[in-house]
Amino acid sequence: MLQLIPAFAGAILFWLNIIWWKRILTHPAGCLRRSTGLFFAGLFSLIILFLFASSGIWYWYYHRPLPHEKDTILFQGIEYIRDVRSEPRPLVVHVVIIDLDAPGIRFFVTPGTPDEAYSIPQARTTSQFLDEFNLQLAINGDFFDPWWSNFPDFWNYYPHVGDPANVTGFAASEGVIYAQPAIWTPHIALFISEDNRAFFNGMPAHVYNAISGDLLFLWRGQKNTRWLTREYHTQPNPRTAIGLDKSGRKMILLLVDGRQPNYSEGVTLDELADLMLEYGAYSAINMDGGGSVTLAIEGSNGKAEVLNSPIQARIPGLERPVANHLGIYALPP
Repeated sequence: MLQLIPAFAGAILFWLNIIWWKRILTHPAGCLRRSTGLFFAGLFSLIILFLFASSGIWYWYYHRPLPHEKDTILFQGIEYIRDVRSEPRPLVVHVVIIDLDAPGIRFFVTPGTPDEAYSIPQARTTSQFLDEFNLQLAINGDFFDPWWSNFPDFWNYYPHVGDPANVTGFAASEGVIYAQPAIWTPHIALFISEDNRAFFNGMPAHVYNAISGDLLFLWRGQKNTRWLTREYHTQPNPRTAIGLDKSGRKMILLLVDGRQPNYSEGVTLDELADLMLEYGAYSAINMDGGGSVTLAIEGSNGKAEVLNSPIQARIPGLERPVANHLGIYALPP
């Protein structure tokens, strides 16, 4: 009901404005008085347009049509599932299941600069990352700093595209280690070898690709209850997670849209663990979430196509520039 208030106010002002314009046009007065009347009538007209426009945007924000559920093969060895739910709240869940033994599957982490002040010289959106390196699929990666977003000043955020940033976890790209966290920084690394052997922690002798989250919230089929009750983790938020099945030969990427009323309102970490278990994960880590959550693929035109609904600066569909990403090369289906 609240979203209709601008429309009601606009309707009242609209009729008042018609009366005002009619009076100005049918009762000519002195030049100054007529000019003043025209000025205020024009001002009222602009206010009315603004009220109707804001009402329309507000209504759309709270009544967006839900996407259809989907289960499809995107590329060889890569299945995509869009899971739309109404309980425990509106949710749009995106699941990517990757067969690590499929031909053509190859992983790539955003490259960085190990000996510079910032480990990532320029932030990119996930779409830009996918396009720049000609990938077939990409998601957002590690937590990073500095970062801020000062709503309602939509432009007052950091980083913008091209700004430097530091990932807070362990990161490596094709054999080059470019970020090692401070000892007090929570992080759990996912290591991926050149021949697609994937595992959490236990640094190998030769690091090829590595990317980190903050928590191993699922381990050997059991929830890590130590972390599930922390305040931020008990609030529904957009989430990105990476999991492995018991065999270690299937990787599960799971993203949940959030902060979008009546469309998808996010999940708690405990609910994220339940979803991961449902889709076959045996162990899983929590990646950067919130406005960073993004899933992009190479579309039919060869350009990036975003499959989820990111929420940067509270604007649905707007991507956040982030520090690093996990990308995948794959063959056509």
